[in-house]
Amino acid sequence: MKKYFFTIVATFCNIFGYSQQKSTSLNVEEFEAGIAKSNSQLLDVRTIKEYKKGHLKNALQANFNNPDEFKERVQSLNKNNPVYVYCLSGIRSDFAITDMQKLGFTAVFHLKGGINAWKKQNRFVEGTTTVEQFSLQAYEAVIQKDSLVLVNFGAEWCPPCVKMEPILERLAKEIPAIKVFKVDGSIHLDIMKEMQIESLPVYILYKNGQLIWRKQGLVTVEEFKSVIENKNKL
Repeated sequence: MKKYFFTIVATFCNIFGYSQQKSTSLNVEEFEAGIAKSNSQLLDVRTIKEYKKGHLKNALQANFNNPDEFKERVQSLNKNNPVYVYCLSGIRSDFAITDMQKLGFTAVFHLKGGINAWKKQNRFVEGTTTVEQFSLQAYEAVIQKDSLVLVNFGAEWCPPCVKMEPILERLAKEIPAIKVFKVDGSIHLDIMKEMQIESLPVYILYKNGQLIWRKQGLVTVEEFKSVIENKNKL
């Protein structure tokens, strides 16, 4: 009797394990339907160089091969909303969703075959456009134009940058004197190098053209306001 009982339990576990694996690994059609949902989050876990060669529309980016970057960026995602993850061939994304489950994400799915499978079925892939590089001279002109300028180095594919958008909007409303200037870190690589910026987002505050504060990562409205008030007393 015990033998039959354990056989049934083992069979059940196998079936459950299979269904669980199947539910997190999606084919192109299933993945496409998933990312079309209003509360879905789309994450590209390839390197930024791979991302810039072509990516799915509205995809955020976090390099799985860089553990620190990956962990920092995914923490800005909503753990209660579904996350759809892809890479080049499906290997990195499979490992990525396992790590994300350990971090507390409740619904993570990955694309079998990665973006290669997506392309094979003639699905749309978004690329980057050629944009003239922002020069150091143009940058200096911007920071000297107003008495108080906050330069925001970010990108639309960077999860922490996206999370910071409503904070920057609120800051601009509450302190009209501050001028927020955005620099796309995925395009203007020359000025990124000049300013020695290696991770996004980065915020640099200038007063009368002079750098008075700099920080990488998430910043609260209260911290921004505290820095501005203290620096204005100088």
